[in-house]
Amino acid sequence: MVWIEKYRPSDLSEIRGQDPVVERLSAWAISRNVPHLLLAGPHGTGKSAAVECLARKLYGDLWEENTTILQTAMLFGEGKSYLESEERFAHIFQKEESLIANVKYIIRWYSSLQPLDADFKLMVFEEASALPLEAQQALRRIMEQFSRTCRFFFCTTNPSAIIPAISSRCFPLFFSSLSEEVIHSQLARIRASEGIPRDRIPEDDLELVAKAAEGDLRKAIMLLQVLAETGKKVDLAQLTVSETAALTSSILEFLRKGDLISAQKTIESLVIDYGLSGREVLAELSRTVRKEYNEPRLSLHIAAAEQALVQNGSDFIQLNALLAQMLEEVFHEKGTGTL
Repeated sequence: MVWIEKYRPSDLSEIRGQDPVVERLSAWAISRNVPHLLLAGPHGTGKSAAVECLARKLYGDLWEENTTILQTAMLFGEGKSYLESEERFAHIFQKEESLIANVKYIIRWYSSLQPLDADFKLMVFEEASALPLEAQQALRRIMEQFSRTCRFFFCTTNPSAIIPAISSRCFPLFFSSLSEEVIHSQLARIRASEGIPRDRIPEDDLELVAKAAEGDLRKAIMLLQVLAETGKKVDLAQLTVSETAALTSSILEFLRKGDLISAQKTIESLVIDYGLSGREVLAELSRTVRKEYNEPRLSLHIAAAEQALVQNGSDFIQLNALLAQMLEEVFHEKGTGTL
């Protein structure tokens, strides 16, 4: 079993490193009066787990019946094919309508359903920054219409992508990156629970994993499981270089060599084969630029592309335009020998 699921918190008291957030959610669970929420913070800091734990507190055994979770990035990444193949939506999916029209209808449908043995139900948007502008504008009206019987939660790593009309209606909860001490403590607990001898995974290795995770507990647990299952020493630095990070680095290398076609094919692979949204690709590019290139204009171009995506620009058009701009205005001007 994957450890990130095995050791997923089932109660708010099990969430570590987010004491102010846990305190606030626990108070709402006791009062059974929860506002709309905007949960913001880096990956692996407990946003989704906190929502699930709150739902368990509010509804007990009926938490799944009273909680609708929409994987927003997947929904808008795969489009109508996702809705058609997803069992939850197949019965209300309207093939002749556009994706946005279907999404509006589905949100309105689930929002209007009466909760089971409760005053309100929850509708959760994972990776909410992937919501296009038109969908967010429609959501504002739906929130007003169904606020009595439905609470809307928006989980995101990029709260600036949520329009003010929605964010102003939500109570903001900020999840900070977890400290190495908190991550180390959780890893030690998992090591003990799994019965792994200290001489097999010593404290030094736990410290290295905690550091390599960069505040992401989910990533740390995955690395620990890899260490445990290989049964031998692993190059942690190599483990932390993901496939997507390696591909992103190759994109910039192609541009440095003047090979725009290969760069475009690689960035399309990140979207199609690896399922990254346009903003996730930009985040990978930004990390690689910070690590490997000393050129501020690259960061400026990435920021401009993200702004275009926030305004509902096409992922493929904006990403390909970004590559062309970076090649023409940075790499060609600098020449292959200085970047």
